[in-house]
Amino acid sequence: MTLKPWREVAVPHQDVLKGTFQQAEFAADLSRVHAGSATEEYQNPVLFFQRTFITEGMRLLLDSVVKRLAGKGGDPVIQLQTAFGGGKTHTMLAVYHLAKGEAPASDLQGVPAILDAAGVTELPRARIAVLDGIKSSPNQPVVREGQAIRTLWGDLAWQLGKAEGYALVADADASGTSPGKAALEALLARYAPCVILIDELVAYVRQFEEGKTLTGGTFDSNLSFVQALTEALKAVPTAVLLASLPESDKEAGSQRGVKALEALAHYFGRVQALWKPVATEEAFEIVRRRLFTSINDKLAMESVCRAFADFYTTHRDDFPAETQEGRYYQRLLQAYPIHPEVFDRLYEDWSSLDNFQRTRGVLKLMAKVIHRLWKDGNNDPLILPGSLPLYDADVRNEAIYYLPQGWDPVIERDVDGERAETTEIEAKDPRLGSVQACRRAARAIFLGSAPGSTNQLARGLEQERVLLGSVLPGQQVGLFKDALRRLNDRLHYLNHANNRFWLDTRPNLRREMEERKRRFQDKEDVFPAIRERVQRGLASGVFGGIHVFTDSGDVPDDWALRLVVLPPDAAFTRSGQSVGLERATEILKKRGDAPRFKQNRLIFLAADYDSVSRLKDHVRSYLAWRSIVADYKDNRIVLDNLMARQASASLEQAEETVRRMIRETYKWLLAPMQEARPGKGLSELRWEHFQLNPGAQNWSQEIERVLKENELLITEWAPIHLARVLKDWFWKDDAREVSALSVWQQSCQQLYLPRLKDDTVLQMTMAAGAESRDFFGFAQGKEDGRYVGFSYGRRHLPILDASLLLIEPSAAAAHLEALHAAEEASRAKGAEASGGAATSSVLAGGGTPRAGDSAKGGYATGSTTAGQVVKKQFYGSIELDPFQAKKQFADLVDEVVQQFTTRPGVKVKVTVEIQAESASGFDGSLQRVVKENCNVLKFKNAEFESGAD
Repeated sequence: MTLKPWREVAVPHQDVLKGTFQQAEFAADLSRVHAGSATEEYQNPVLFFQRTFITEGMRLLLDSVVKRLAGKGGDPVIQLQTAFGGGKTHTMLAVYHLAKGEAPASDLQGVPAILDAAGVTELPRARIAVLDGIKSSPNQPVVREGQAIRTLWGDLAWQLGKAEGYALVADADASGTSPGKAALEALLARYAPCVILIDELVAYVRQFEEGKTLTGGTFDSNLSFVQALTEALKAVPTAVLLASLPESDKEAGSQRGVKALEALAHYFGRVQALWKPVATEEAFEIVRRRLFTSINDKLAMESVCRAFADFYTTHRDDFPAETQEGRYYQRLLQAYPIHPEVFDRLYEDWSSLDNFQRTRGVLKLMAKVIHRLWKDGNNDPLILPGSLPLYDADVRNEAIYYLPQGWDPVIERDVDGERAETTEIEAKDPRLGSVQACRRAARAIFLGSAPGSTNQLARGLEQERVLLGSVLPGQQVGLFKDALRRLNDRLHYLNHANNRFWLDTRPNLRREMEERKRRFQDKEDVFPAIRERVQRGLASGVFGGIHVFTDSGDVPDDWALRLVVLPPDAAFTRSGQSVGLERATEILKKRGDAPRFKQNRLIFLAADYDSVSRLKDHVRSYLAWRSIVADYKDNRIVLDNLMARQASASLEQAEETVRRMIRETYKWLLAPMQEARPGKGLSELRWEHFQLNPGAQNWSQEIERVLKENELLITEWAPIHLARVLKDWFWKDDAREVSALSVWQQSCQQLYLPRLKDDTVLQMTMAAGAESRDFFGFAQGKEDGRYVGFSYGRRHLPILDASLLLIEPSAAAAHLEALHAAEEASRAKGAEASGGAATSSVLAGGGTPRAGDSAKGGYATGSTTAGQVVKKQFYGSIELDPFQAKKQFADLVDEVVQQFTTRPGVKVKVTVEIQAESASGFDGSLQRVVKENCNVLKFKNAEFESGAD
């Protein structure tokens, strides 16, 4: 359902619409009304009561006055003690028009009900005396019809009875002494029913100096007059006095003013009826009557208020608890077309300002607000705090008039206007701009925090109250929450803590941070900070070295696998050629000025082009916050406790943001590749790119995962793949073998070959394929066409050195057959020479002859010739180098022990004897460790001895 705008339901008075109202028109002037020179709305009793809402307090007061004038009781003395601008004078004017009787009571809106309640059919016309403490002068007589009147009591007597009345107090007026209770009682009795209205009495009395007599009497004589007058009023049943006194000592003015207030309050207090008018809800109607003619569509008004109340109930978690109560709907009705939150902030917060008049100040401000909104065609259903047109000079000046210096730039920069940050944010984000979320939220914060930014215990406005002052039914609350987050990030005068927002004339730390951000340069400050964090976040892992933002001359050209991290100004983008690829190609091809040979040992990590600017901005923010915190700790700047906590929290948040942004920015792995096509040579260099997951827990492990899954790096290699590479690229033409070391070195240099983690991967692959005859054979060299140290089809742990050869399987098989044939021929020749039968022999290597076996007699015979002694036992001993024992023992097992274990029926026993001596002796910890380890390894004997003396 579409809600009617307030402008279609409540029409403002003409002076508000046209903007022709004068500031003074909001100030009721009792003396001018008494003199007949006030504006029509105050001078005409009918108009006055049309625009006056009779509050509960005013109704009780008028009831008392009516009863008093009719002789039916009522209070003789009523003291109106309210805050500045609290409606004292307006209340006196209501009594003035009611008592004077210039218009029938039936024509005065709200008055007949009061007369009926008091049981008065017709109110008698009363004589009225008005004593204005500001208008009267203690040392300057007033001349009335030729008669000089010096004192308040002289003026009172003249106003009640002209010359005849004055004659009753003439002597007292001339001497400046109080006429006394009897004289005043006679005066009041003669001219009753009468009403005496005394306004700003303290302002008059405080002008008398101690011990000094003026034409108006003395300080004491005036206090005596007040005392005598209040006593005399009790004796005259149809006489009543209304007097206004300020509520606070500050409003009383000087020390004499405070003293006068205390004395007058004491004397009035003896007979007064103290009255404090205007509750906040009643102020709703006061303002509405003064600013708007009438509500011409009650149904539309109720519909709007119901929509707001239902909206708040639906989103109960986002709005203050009071909006969930049923009576909030009634508050909306009472305040319409102004939202209750506007009144709450003005009456609760702004009225605490020294010079903000409680009712008059609200009227002046809202009159200008309504005039501008009407002129601009504002179509809000209600006038909310977020509706205030602070972009308007008149409205802005009226608001900041009551505030300390310095608020104009706050509004212009952060809150409202063409140059405001809020306007700029909304221009860039149509979601926020469509509902003016930023401006409305900032206006609500201003109205709720500006008057209390220096004196509130809990500073600022809760988020729920900001939303209450800015969101309209049907709008997304989340959009305004997002706007608040944006404002908190961008505004220079906005502060935020403990879910409260407030504006201050002092720039917040964010502005200081923004100014400091401009000091930091990319090369000198930003890049080193990024470099430090990248280095901190990466572990070497599979890489032999990590080079962050390193020049090509400083990246070694060796056999180790290296990760090169490109600087932010060498970012990568998938769309088109990027600086990152150019820089990577430069490092890949050259080391400084020299060519790079081992190109297949480099992997590159590059920044995302679209994220670099944000990363640099966040790093500048971090550096700025870090400098602020450092300056605070070193006492170079002064911060209050709240700002210091905010700075520390912002630094922590900025550091975490930088860490996250580095992961999000450095997300591209770049690997150089080439293809080698038979007969066509090498292809052009191309780059494969793979994206890292920025949310991975461990950055280095994520890089390793991507490398392995995309086969950019091989950490484990199957022998069949090595055999295929050897067949494709190394066993060509007449080359039936290739140096294993050359294979490793070529894999480090050529981009078309697999990229191995290190030479151990190749060594393990060769060892895994050694037992099979499908992949390759081994030799430790080749002499005169014969392989030295030949091994094929048996377990073998090759040592990757310059002599190790990898032999093509068919060539290895042919060589093995040749060795067998040579062995058979040699055996046959030996048998023939000995005259015995031929014997069969089995090589100790399990049928695999080793280079030099025949020369050494390194084989075992299957039978013995006649006359030979059968050797049934073998014993050998060897001393191992303690520093190379592990390698030597492995060779011993392969070359000797396995010769026996592979033969059926052979029992092998291997004993290891360890002897260690120390001239200084072994300490207890070493002895304990060695014994425990020996027990675990099941040593038969393991003892420490003292040795020979």
